[in-house]
Amino acid sequence: MSPTSVDVHPEDTQLEENEERTMIDPTSKDDPKFKELVKVLLDWINDVLVEERIIVKQLEEDLYDGQVLQKLLEKLAGCKLNVAEVTQSEIGQKQKLQTVLEAVHDLLRPHGWALRWTVDSIHGKNLVAILHLLVSLAMHFRAPIRLPEHVSVQVVVVRKREGLLHSSHISEELTTTTEMMMGRFERDAFDTLFDHAPDKLSVVKKFADGVYLVLLMGLLEDYFVPLHNFYLTPDSFDQKVHNVSFAFELMLDGGLKKPKARPEDVVNLDLKSTLRVLYNLFTKYKNVE
Repeated sequence: MSPTSVDVHPEDTQLEENEERTMIDPTSKDDPKFKELVKVLLDWINDVLVEERIIVKQLEEDLYDGQVLQKLLEKLAGCKLNVAEVTQSEIGQKQKLQTVLEAVHDLLRPHGWALRWTVDSIHGKNLVAILHLLVSLAMHFRAPIRLPEHVSVQVVVVRKREGLLHSSHISEELTTTTEMMMGRFERDAFDTLFDHAPDKLSVVKKFADGVYLVLLMGLLEDYFVPLHNFYLTPDSFDQKVHNVSFAFELMLDGGLKKPKARPEDVVNLDLKSTLRVLYNLFTKYKNVE
């Protein structure tokens, strides 16, 4: 810990004795993987809240008061939180945050996830804390996104001691590998299936170009799919993604929930994602003759 030589926010000069403030080192914010993580999470939030007509542009500026976090959790968990809709005062905002974060903790704590955020850190626009929270929610709710792996940032910790500001640098890990992060949550039937019969699952690769998925939806819903709506013999990645995306649209029209997998995951031969799509079809149409 040494007297600070980094640029600090004007508020930091007003710290009380022994009080500390943390911020991401500016060089870390320029890291491509960090930028990708922020963009992926922003796009995911906006996709989840599209029906609410909420557009988040900056994580720390738009999430600190609890309003967007409330809507996000309610949408993801299918619940309704007992909080005031609009709160202008700091006390009201922190009360809302407390209620939202308690609901988050009830979801995550049983799975052993480290809760690396607090009401004060979120309300204080601590981007590291906000990112930890969002990554945890994305993993818990199996968001149809691919988070960049092994994202770390350098965090500057500024503390006031004997009237002087002192700073130190620590490395903060935001993501590890997808498998390790998902491993914090309960394994499901698909994990067991993969453990015992990975060599017997190559058949799902036949669905990777989306053609079978489109035709299968037509058969299950008893209609003919016009050939001009999809590529019968796709020869590029984009054409295959188009096919799988179109199949997902047909599933939504048929009353199924939006698949958690991304079309790109199916095209990239992600067997688990493909199996989840097929399993959803099976559960809905298993009694259809």
